[in-house]
Amino acid sequence: MEERRPARLLAMGIRFFLTAALTATRTPGGYAPFALGCAAACGPGAEGIAALLGAGVGALLFLEFSEALPFLAVAVLIFTTEAAFQGLRLLEGPLFHPLAGAGLFLAVNGIYVLQAITPLRHLAPCLAGAVLVGISAWYYQPLLQAGQERLEPDNLLFLAGSVALAFGDVELAGVSAGRALLCLLLLYTAYQRGGTAGAAAGLCGGLAADLCAGEGGVLFAGAYGLAGLLAGSRDSSRRGWAALMFLTGVTLAALPAESPMPLLVEAAVGAGVFLLLPGRIFGGKRVKRGEGAQFPAALEGMRAQLTRLSAALRDLYDSMGRAAPVSSEENPAVVFDRAAEKVCRGCALCQFCWQKEYTSTFNALNDATPFLLERGRALPKDFPGYFADRCIHLSDFLTAINGELSAYLLRRQYRRQLEETRRSARGQYAQLSELLTATAAGLGEVQATAGTADTVCRVGAALRPKEGETVCGDTVASFRTEGGLFCLLLSDGMGSGEAARRESALTCRLLEQFLQAGIEPEAALKTLNSAMALRGAETGSFTTIDLVTCRPETGELAFYKYGAAPSYLKKGGTVRRITGGTLPAGLRGGTVSPDVTRAALEPGSFAVMVSDGVADPGRDEWLQNLLAGWDGDDPQILAGLILSESVRREDLQDDRGVQVLYLDRGDGVKKV
Repeated sequence: MEERRPARLLAMGIRFFLTAALTATRTPGGYAPFALGCAAACGPGAEGIAALLGAGVGALLFLEFSEALPFLAVAVLIFTTEAAFQGLRLLEGPLFHPLAGAGLFLAVNGIYVLQAITPLRHLAPCLAGAVLVGISAWYYQPLLQAGQERLEPDNLLFLAGSVALAFGDVELAGVSAGRALLCLLLLYTAYQRGGTAGAAAGLCGGLAADLCAGEGGVLFAGAYGLAGLLAGSRDSSRRGWAALMFLTGVTLAALPAESPMPLLVEAAVGAGVFLLLPGRIFGGKRVKRGEGAQFPAALEGMRAQLTRLSAALRDLYDSMGRAAPVSSEENPAVVFDRAAEKVCRGCALCQFCWQKEYTSTFNALNDATPFLLERGRALPKDFPGYFADRCIHLSDFLTAINGELSAYLLRRQYRRQLEETRRSARGQYAQLSELLTATAAGLGEVQATAGTADTVCRVGAALRPKEGETVCGDTVASFRTEGGLFCLLLSDGMGSGEAARRESALTCRLLEQFLQAGIEPEAALKTLNSAMALRGAETGSFTTIDLVTCRPETGELAFYKYGAAPSYLKKGGTVRRITGGTLPAGLRGGTVSPDVTRAALEPGSFAVMVSDGVADPGRDEWLQNLLAGWDGDDPQILAGLILSESVRREDLQDDRGVQVLYLDRGDGVKKV
């Protein structure tokens, strides 16, 4: 805890000074939307308090009293709202912070707009400010949310641009330091990411600069957009050429203006600083931008990905074929059996008809069967005279037969339609697999691929079969995709023993193939669930699916659940319980989405997956206490400890499976 305190104080200080500095970026109407977006992105807790204090200091330094009052009101409301929702899943959604910030901004400033003498005149600046609050909160939150900070390039660019706008009024020898810095950022973006990204960044940055300048024109938007397009569309790798194209674009757009000189000087200063930047910032020596050298590599990767996806679909097709038994129609005799249960059981002649004269009764019903199935209903003439004359409840018997016959025919129609749908789905999987195989074959041969980097994740797993069984019906798997995504799977097959093991192992194998083929986890799970629903219509089986994905380099963690038991996220002495409410895979068809929970895995933290045989979900306090008090760093030891403690504490008659993911603290890399 003592080691983390300086880092925590540094994080709070950054949020304090950042919010205070962004208050200087004002739009027409006296609004400071970037500062409010920053406060919204910081969320509740100590970081949110630091941002709120920064907003107060910024209001004192940069805002008039009439502007500071609604600004501080919005900041306080944002913090209290986020604090009120703290701990709920709603707060974890990516839209909560932007929508809360924009909505509270409109709620407070809308009152001032309505009370103005000319409300329509103030409406547009107010709406623009609300939009900027939401957009800035959206871009800031990956950088500023406590425990989930991710240095995304686009978000960093947005933050740097908004900070540059805060220094727009700072002038050195008549040159705006903020806009010169903005020109540097735009030129760097265009040079690194091409003309499209340069033009988009230039237009957005220029519109923000025009709005903050409050002159009602689009001079900066036009100049920066054209300059970004020209600078990024170069055919040479030389920075000098990119800087020249940037200055050319600014000059062409600024010439019609009344006083273009300040804009030209600011662009020249930004281009000059750009040329002075060290080469290592740009990733070392650059080669001429040409698609010819990159295109074959892209084709090779595409071909490999299509081949893996085709293999996954083919295995899915084969698994559905193996699961389907030989189709057999229901015996029509069930109609007479069920009708006899309703009518004949209480009849005085029951023993005579169904025991002494069983053969004649059987023959009479067997002879009537073709007429029933052809006509769809039974009539007295369908039965031989010796049977019809003997039956003292013939009318009731015919009514019962017709009711059961209608149900039988409906069941037969349903089975045939289901079988046709199943064959159609299997055929579509096979056709799609063949199409992908043919497409991949046309992309050329795959060259040798480079090896992937070792991961800093370690995994521990433990399985124990149900008492009396020799194999465990739970299956665990862990792997890393070529895209760098680390995946852990835990599947619990219905029942126990070898049949459950086959189902859970098949589920894990198919899902691993989909993920290795580059399919996004949620899409892969939806596809597998739909296929298993068709497969389960014949076998009656289903499985739970528990998937954890992690990017070790950023700590991004996601839990995906189809009917799975709770999982646990351990950070030091704190344990977070992850649950879901979706049914197991195969119980519902269609595009049923899995439960998804996103979190951050910090170095030294654990993600723990268990099957429902380990702990009763209604009383798993012992497991949470065990995780909170354990201070080791070996995931295999922790998995074994959980399993042994479960055997000692729980009397659950089921298979038990545990899988633990651990992210190392240090810089040393360890393979799984």
